[in-house]
Amino acid sequence: MMAKNTDKKREQMLMFCMDDMVPQNHMLRLIDKAIDWTFIYDLVEDKYCLDNGRPSMDPLMLIKIPMIQYLYGIKSMRQTMKEIEVNVAYRWFLGLDMLDPVPHFSTFGKNYTRRFKDTDLFEQIFSKILEDCMKYKLVDTEQIFVDATHVKACANSKKMRKRVAREQTLWYEEELNKEIEKDRIAHDKKPLKDKKPPKPPQSGNGGVDSETAEEVVSKDVKTQKCSITDPESGWFHKGEHKHVFAYAVETACDKHGWILGYSVHPGNEHNSRTFKTLYDKLKIYQPEMIVADAGYKTPAIAHLLLEDGIKPLLPYKRPMTKDGFFKKYEYAYDEYYDCYICPENRVLTYHTTNRDGYREYKSCGLFCENCPQISQCTESKEHTKVIMRHVWEEYMEKAEDIRHGLGNKQIYQLRKETIERIFGTAKEQHGFRYTQYIGKARMEMKAGLTFACMNLKKLAKILELRDKIKSGISCIFKNESKYWLYNEKWCWE
Repeated sequence: MMAKNTDKKREQMLMFCMDDMVPQNHMLRLIDKAIDWTFIYDLVEDKYCLDNGRPSMDPLMLIKIPMIQYLYGIKSMRQTMKEIEVNVAYRWFLGLDMLDPVPHFSTFGKNYTRRFKDTDLFEQIFSKILEDCMKYKLVDTEQIFVDATHVKACANSKKMRKRVAREQTLWYEEELNKEIEKDRIAHDKKPLKDKKPPKPPQSGNGGVDSETAEEVVSKDVKTQKCSITDPESGWFHKGEHKHVFAYAVETACDKHGWILGYSVHPGNEHNSRTFKTLYDKLKIYQPEMIVADAGYKTPAIAHLLLEDGIKPLLPYKRPMTKDGFFKKYEYAYDEYYDCYICPENRVLTYHTTNRDGYREYKSCGLFCENCPQISQCTESKEHTKVIMRHVWEEYMEKAEDIRHGLGNKQIYQLRKETIERIFGTAKEQHGFRYTQYIGKARMEMKAGLTFACMNLKKLAKILELRDKIKSGISCIFKNESKYWLYNEKWCWE
């Protein structure tokens, strides 16, 4: 028998409780139970006037609205407000009843501009949620995994101009210059002269503010692509198929997948140059080992970590030598005499230490001219082979020894289960593949709230599972995939 009563209940009046409309196992209910949200009032207290002006929107609701957006990967704030209008769980989470009006979609943006801009509010929210995770002894900072991912900026890749490329100061430049000067003195070399200041651009406005700067800047000045829409983003190219303006979000996590820190940079900056910003946030955790990919395998990073007593676990990096030529490791380094020995037992002696911190070892062209393996050694017209060795090369050798340590290969393989999984989850489920905000500050807000939501979602699920285990519910034993929890110490402490 076919029933036809679909329209009878549309105008029916009911009395109900909002709390009864949200299932007990709903994610927002678990998240609301996981932490005490009143800490937000303490963070924003100085942003509001206590005795003047009209009553404002509840700041707790103001923060929860973008958290709903990032938690469920809703593409925009306008769409988020439309979802809140019809979703009972969203209304319950925000403290609204069925008749309360939903805020306008521009409300959060206006409050961000007037109250939260140029503050570290969202980083404090991320830190507070991470602190709650640590209170439950869920975070293990013995090994920290570091990597970066790119988020497409809200900028048309065809709307660009050229601007003068400014040479950035390296975070290790001062220490490296001292090491270079010390090394040159030890080899009886004169100290290097100070660098000449870069030549000013030929254009009067510096080629930065005008859209016609590409035509004005002199050809001998090094330039870089700059977005007209979002100048703080960077031109990112990966292979031949991906050329966009983007931001690089450098992130760190532990072996259980808890996000420990993040930093945001233009997409055209290399990971090795931006590492120090994130590392300064990670030092408070006192890790024993930092695991990173080949992009971080530089003498400066190896020196920084080993000097601080942290083991760098970096992968094997294939030599960049041309095919058919001897690799650098085929030249033996003699530490006592400070020289290299080639496969034909010829000596390459020390020549100088350049500004980049590399010692140059050169062979004698008279001996190498008649060498039977000269075609596999060098293409120099003077028949001279040059080998470069960094002043911090011994730290790279120590890092290589750590890579061969017992069990370190298995630790490095955890990257795909930790930091890589975090990036995949953030992009697929939380709308982290691209951003609709303009500017680095707003991108930092998006990254902070997204990672806070990911930590919070994980915390809520684990606390729910703990409650079930402690209450002795037998249904938990039916799922064989959760047996591993009983072997994990961190789940019971």
